[in-house]
Amino acid sequence: MGAPISAVEIDGVSKHFSLRHTHSLKESVVWTLQGRARRDEFTALHPLDLTITQGEAVGLLGRNGSGKSTLLKLVAGVMTPDSGEVRVRGRLAGLLEVGAGFHPDLTGRENVYLNASILGVERAQIEERFDDIVAFADIGQFLDTQVRFYSSGMFLRLAFAVAVHTEPDVFLVDEILAVGDEAFRAKCLERIELLRAEGRTLVVVSHDLPLVERLCDRGVVLDRGHMMVDASVGEAVAAMRVAG
Repeated sequence: MGAPISAVEIDGVSKHFSLRHTHSLKESVVWTLQGRARRDEFTALHPLDLTITQGEAVGLLGRNGSGKSTLLKLVAGVMTPDSGEVRVRGRLAGLLEVGAGFHPDLTGRENVYLNASILGVERAQIEERFDDIVAFADIGQFLDTQVRFYSSGMFLRLAFAVAVHTEPDVFLVDEILAVGDEAFRAKCLERIELLRAEGRTLVVVSHDLPLVERLCDRGVVLDRGHMMVDASVGEAVAAMRVAG
């Protein structure tokens, strides 16, 4: 057997944010004359290395503010790192924010084509899969309604349906399943497990430890932007439970 093929490579990646503060007019003038703005630097991720191989399912764990979602957004390409490099092999799809990639003035039908094209699917392929997407989303009469009138649950149904029908090589999920009802959540989990069985790569951010144990075989624990654990999912979950 050959060496494992990398699906995601994260080399020396870090991310910082500037936190601006409000201040008085006098302070504003002084800071402006000095050519600087008052801000604090917040490091969301310290330089981090992580390789995820094809077909692997990895759970990113940690308390709020640990850097999990920032790391996932860097992998997704919706943020750029301040240092280092992220490389993803193959088609990437995911659910990072409810409604991301949807235009509020377009209908659900129109957004299926828009969102799928953003994910790199050609129109002919979208048309072939359109009925399956609509059936999975199960939004019925609202398909031709502007999505600005959708509930968060309806957004999720349509977004998830589009994402899983693009046949992604790497699939990202960030706490998004917490929005749906139980029946649809079960449907989503069944489809994610099918993606796993097909050898797709999965990266999950969740506070739901039993869910991570169910879906993943490896766990990475972050704490204040540092990687603390990179081990089997059982060991990573156990570390989280000990930390409280």
